[in-house]
Amino acid sequence: MKLRTILLFGAPGSGKGTQGKILGSIPNFYHCACGDVFRNLNADSRLGRVFLEYSSRGELVPDEATVDLWRNNIQANTMLGRFNPERDTVVLDGIPRNAAQAQMLKGTLDVRALLHLTCPVLDKMVERLQRRALRDNRLDDANLDVIRNRLQVYDHETKPVLDFYGPDVVHSIDATQNPIEVLRDILRVVGKL
Repeated sequence: MKLRTILLFGAPGSGKGTQGKILGSIPNFYHCACGDVFRNLNADSRLGRVFLEYSSRGELVPDEATVDLWRNNIQANTMLGRFNPERDTVVLDGIPRNAAQAQMLKGTLDVRALLHLTCPVLDKMVERLQRRALRDNRLDDANLDVIRNRLQVYDHETKPVLDFYGPDVVHSIDATQNPIEVLRDILRVVGKL
């Protein structure tokens, strides 16, 4: 059975986590932020060390490790009763991060919508990431060079995912609005699914 899925998509600092948490609080929606799953790994574990190695440079963790970690997390949350694949829509934030991951998940995900949070003002995203680094103690958001590299990685490796899913599924949302206006625009799309 494929998982009914909504993808939250956008550059680091575009507001995916904020909107995902809100959607995940609605009955029959389950939010899974892949970055949070990685950050919650034990830093001494093999995968935890791999995450730290890549994230400290602003690079993406290799595809196989990312997809395996995500699958294990979904399976664990299904067994714990937090996610019911027959009833719930999974809201994914941070996966798939590139076309190769999208291809790897093609048989698993029934993507109903890809909500592309757009933020064309680079300085605004950098400012958001720096604030988040202070507020949430996020090492991957603290260094300006790492932030700029993450944004470049997004441009080169992640945007092709939009082409993978195509215009019928992709909905652009202006992420420069305040969060309640972004949520309003998201709910307009989700309400039609």
